Amino acid sequence: MAVAKKKTAQKKTVKKKAVAKKKTVKTKSTAKKTTKKSSVKKTTAKKAAVKKKTTTKKAAPKKAAAKKKAPAKKQPARKKSAMEVGTFTPYEEKRGEEYMNAEQIAHFRSILESWKRDLLEEMERTVHHMQDEAANFPDPNDRASQESEFALELRTRDRERKLIKKIDESLLLLDTGDYGYCEVCGVEIGIRRLEARPTATLCIDCKTLDEIREKQSWG
Repeated sequence: MAVAKKKTAQKKTVKKKAVAKKKTVKTKSTAKKTTKKSSVKKTTAKKAAVKKKTTTKKAAPKKAAAKKKAPAKKQPARKKSAMEVGTFTPYEEKRGEEYMNAEQIAHFRSILESWKRDLLEEMERTVHHMQDEAANFPDPNDRASQESEFALELRTRDRERKLIKKIDESLLLLDTGDYGYCEVCGVEIGIRRLEARPTATLCIDCKTLDEIREKQSWG
């Protein structure tokens, strides 16, 4: 009887040990799975952080480049003079009227003075623009672009200065009564030609011959 009880106790002990071992294995397996999941999460988070950092690094140069290449203020569109636009009212000739009478002289004086005023305003505007926009750009390409723009403006203003000088000469001819006559042959230049080119000093025939001689000299 005692032997039977002893065997029963041994069986119970073995059974308890088996259950305990099974629980231990299960616990270890669960812990391993939890550790694996935690490791995967950490790896994913690390990859996301690296990706975000790389994206930020790539985006930064583009932003800097955009800031560097920000265009400078452009010069406002050039205002065209009344002569260029052709907004003045053409003179209506009357039958039998004298050439270069008081009305015609007043008509051409108004055209010349208006033209001169527009040119002076344009020159002043250009000077202010160059003063406002003058800057020492660190980028050689930006500096070259600005210098090229200013050089073009200065060439245009130089042509306009010469034109203003011709306008002043024409106004002087109006005062002396010699305006509207060819300085070579002395014939009338004509109202329509003078309206097209108020500073003209040659009639159409003399101007044509002058251009032919100029071409031959260049040839």
